[in-house]
Amino acid sequence: MHAPHIIIYIGRRLSRNARLAALFLCMAAGLQLTTMAQQTNYNMELTKQLEIFNAVCYELHLNYVDSLDAKKRINEALDYMLEQIDPYTEYYAKEEVEDLNTMRTGKYAGIGSPIQYRKDLDCAIFSGPYHDMPAYRSGVRSSDRIISVDGHVVCGEKPTDTQSYLSDITDRLRGEPGTTVTVELKRPRLATPDNPDTLQAITLSIVRDQIYRPDVLLAKMLDESVGFIYLTGYTEHAADNFKKAVQALKSQGMKSLIIDLRDNGGGLLNEAVDLVGLFVKRGSEVVSIKGRHEETNYTYTTSAAPIDRSMPIVVLTNYGTASAAEITSGALQDLDRAVIVGNRTYGKGLVQTSTETPSDGALKYTSAKYYIPSGRCVQALDYVHRGEDGQPTHLADSLCKDFRTAAGRIVRDGGGITPDVTVPLDTLPSMITYLGYSPQLFDWAALYHHAHPSIDSPEKFRLSPDEMEDLKAYLVSHGFKYDDQSKQRVAYIREWAKLEGYEEEAAGIFDQLEKILTRDINKDFARWNDYIRETAENMIIANYYDESGCAEYNLRNDPVLEKALSILRSPERYSNILKGK
Repeated sequence: MHAPHIIIYIGRRLSRNARLAALFLCMAAGLQLTTMAQQTNYNMELTKQLEIFNAVCYELHLNYVDSLDAKKRINEALDYMLEQIDPYTEYYAKEEVEDLNTMRTGKYAGIGSPIQYRKDLDCAIFSGPYHDMPAYRSGVRSSDRIISVDGHVVCGEKPTDTQSYLSDITDRLRGEPGTTVTVELKRPRLATPDNPDTLQAITLSIVRDQIYRPDVLLAKMLDESVGFIYLTGYTEHAADNFKKAVQALKSQGMKSLIIDLRDNGGGLLNEAVDLVGLFVKRGSEVVSIKGRHEETNYTYTTSAAPIDRSMPIVVLTNYGTASAAEITSGALQDLDRAVIVGNRTYGKGLVQTSTETPSDGALKYTSAKYYIPSGRCVQALDYVHRGEDGQPTHLADSLCKDFRTAAGRIVRDGGGITPDVTVPLDTLPSMITYLGYSPQLFDWAALYHHAHPSIDSPEKFRLSPDEMEDLKAYLVSHGFKYDDQSKQRVAYIREWAKLEGYEEEAAGIFDQLEKILTRDINKDFARWNDYIRETAENMIIANYYDESGCAEYNLRNDPVLEKALSILRSPERYSNILKGK
């Protein structure tokens, strides 16, 4: 029996709604069918509901006051119906199938740069063009505004549907390798004492190529004996590329390994199995999938000889560690082959299968749950039994069951992988969150890139005090705003005090609190200077060294990494954790 083709990852959550969608909901409420009579009744009900849907669509097509876009309305109905099932079941129209293939392979043909819509500019911009890819090699840089593509003007359209607007531009930028696309850009230039901010018009001819984003983003020695590998996904060949990284580090003297799976959303299940197989004996069970039909159930075991069964390993996880990454971390934990350090993982224990649909579309749907070697399922949310608010329910900790690892350590189900050693999360001030997503910081970092041909390596780069002052001045002059949650809460309590008759007595206290809590960017810059510096340096480094440079920069002052190193540097502690002591 051949293993089924499985895709397992966190999918995008669609948000489209449609009035016609209600007619589809009955199709998603299927009961467990155990008899032929039940199957017959279900088939009859399905046929009946589809007839109703067809009749409604046809009537609207003939007599609705305005012309309706049939494709758009039907796709909205499909999206809404599937959204009610779970966030991973999705329909891909013909023009979207390439996106599904890209998720699986990590490859596509194009110029190699994400784009985003900037509402404040009413324009799409390039955001982080990949280094060593056509766009970057041709001169595209972050914050470049896309004016036209092959003569088709795309700026200033004020799109009503941002997703469709960006998809249209993406389709125009993509194409067969070797073909050329001409892009007209406008690049911001920093204001000088004599001139305000200006825009430089640029026209570039970019030769498309096959684009591939590696899953192994960073592999390096942290000291003379500890190696580090940052894995960001599980597309095709991820395990093989990971194996090559391990072998390269071994040649440099690696005696122990840290695998960073933080914010790894998953990918292909078989790649996770093969990766685990690098470190455990051949024939070890890694994961089992169990679906509605017994004939589709399957147990995955390792098939290749391992490259190292004894080297100490620590795996780093957080809430962004999901699906295939949870199989890796969970299996290594259940087989007592690695110590897990960090924070609890996402809890995605569902498996998706893709199939073709009429008109060259595709359906990706949840077909099974998976179970790691101890027998536990890590799924956190129940999408079938929802609460009164319509939201999926979460299994209470009190109802979680105990399972045992190969060595007898107790592990639990109920959602995600709980680390062997948990490191408390650092709490960031809200200003930093707003700053990290602000267009002002994005633009300032891009302007910094234009003005400085090179910077120090990610390990050494630092912004000077004068540059930090320049950043603050730019944020102020370009309208950077950040939410004052505490002040809003005071206003909320003041309103309730008014309703309950305490307004006069408490007015002075409220006035004093609001004065204290009024935002002052000068004070906040001083108070949160280290956080602001790290956020700004990270964004600048991305412009010079791509994602791998950011990964290297973020190894500095990383408490989870420091905890992992301390465990590996104490063989006795490492051994005791795996023994459950």
